[in-house]
Amino acid sequence: MYERKTLPNLNCGLDLIGEVLYGKWKIRLLWFIDQGHKRPSELQRKIPDASRRVLNIQLKELEEHELVSKIIYPVVPLKVEYSLTDFGKTLIPVISAIGNWGDAHEERLRSLILKRLENTAS
Repeated sequence: MYERKTLPNLNCGLDLIGEVLYGKWKIRLLWFIDQGHKRPSELQRKIPDASRRVLNIQLKELEEHELVSKIIYPVVPLKVEYSLTDFGKTLIPVISAIGNWGDAHEERLRSLILKRLENTAS
């Protein structure tokens, strides 16, 4: 497992949010859990590009940051569900605002991203 060699810079809100939400799938995980997709298999179907291992690691980190809670039901087969904590729910309006900004600038952003990918491929 990765072990951090230096302490993170936690001097401002942007540093803190970056530390908590750093990870390719964390914002999507929070959004989908809020939308009612609570089982790991449901989340995997919503984010098929992510490996199950990476999703589990990022869910564990979200749990450690008290943004999601994990409920394990004592049944066979084992049933696990995630839900947002009250603290995690405070992030949903922020995630929604970022998503709306992306939607509003979709064509420009897509064009810039594809242009960048073309330049790195050459």
